[in-house]
Amino acid sequence: MVTLLNSPFYTSVNSLFYNINTNSVEDFTERGISDLKSGKIVTPLPPKQTFLDDPLRVLRAIRFGARFGFILDEDLKLAAADDDVRAAIAEKISRERVGHEIGLMISGNQPTKAMMYVEELHLFWSVFSLPSEFDPPVPEKCDRLCVSYMRSTDRLLELIGGSFFTDDQRRLCLYSALFLPFRHTVYRDKKKKIPVVSYIFRNSLKLKSSDAEAVINLHKTLDKFLSLMPFFTSEYDAESIEVSWKRESADISSSSKLRVLTGLLLIDIKEFWRVALVLSVLLYPVDISCSTESAPSELVKRTEIFKRIEDEILKLGLENVWEMKPLLNGKDIMNILDLKTGGPVVREWQQRLLEWQLAHPSATSDACIDWMKESCSKRSRTN
Repeated sequence: MVTLLNSPFYTSVNSLFYNINTNSVEDFTERGISDLKSGKIVTPLPPKQTFLDDPLRVLRAIRFGARFGFILDEDLKLAAADDDVRAAIAEKISRERVGHEIGLMISGNQPTKAMMYVEELHLFWSVFSLPSEFDPPVPEKCDRLCVSYMRSTDRLLELIGGSFFTDDQRRLCLYSALFLPFRHTVYRDKKKKIPVVSYIFRNSLKLKSSDAEAVINLHKTLDKFLSLMPFFTSEYDAESIEVSWKRESADISSSSKLRVLTGLLLIDIKEFWRVALVLSVLLYPVDISCSTESAPSELVKRTEIFKRIEDEILKLGLENVWEMKPLLNGKDIMNILDLKTGGPVVREWQQRLLEWQLAHPSATSDACIDWMKESCSKRSRTN
């Protein structure tokens, strides 16, 4: 009640006034109390003119409607979807104000409901504007697809349980899901190819660059995570992953390759690995062969896949692998190789040592030195 009274959005509900002299609520529009009881967002004045006076009121109506579980009045919805109002949202509001409202929606208690309103009222492209040219083209009804991904992700997070996700991780997970259809879409800026997602964050919403970078990095990891998932859920040879990743680890045994490849991926995304796993599980093909009412739903099956892979990662001891300290530092490597300065050779060996350490989690620094000397000796003989 207090929130609605203090709300900057002009509706019949927050036109209610508490008179401290009489200790009573005064309803000047004679509609506020009934609208509050019925759970409805209504403008006391004609909604189209109300929105044209300040187009940001549309987004605030959506935010409060979603937050409090209120419905939007039909006349309000018609006005919000009006071409003139949509144009005013796109052209007359600063993008910072738009981004602020969207940020509050995504961080709120009903982010999916808010985005469903945005899509239903045909406001998606007014809010999440794209550059004039990009490639590849977005699919038809992409706005609906974006919201569908977010709705499924929100539900998946609920089924998984939120104890392992911080508020920030959940927020970025929802943004990543919302923009999944754009993960391979780029535009050119000064001859550079830049992800369209970056444009949305930096230009359409004027949100933090770090948010854009986090979402883009999550999107980049999905293909690799998806390539790993069959090897967690079935008996596959991990060597084929290396082919798809276009890499090779000659000194790593086949039995250790899954741990090495998973470790490298988690080192890249760090504490966001569960977020990446959620998104990957959402994209992973799931066979729903049963049609009986007792059969598990698709999202329940995806939850089971998430739990199975999470358990395997925990069994491998990789949940905080990015905190692992290298057994040898750059100076150690230079001493073993008898190098005066660092450079590409040291960086190459640092990467090889990282992979070897992932394959031998219980190894000591002495064992690592022995392996490195033996590897150098083998190289000398082959050369």
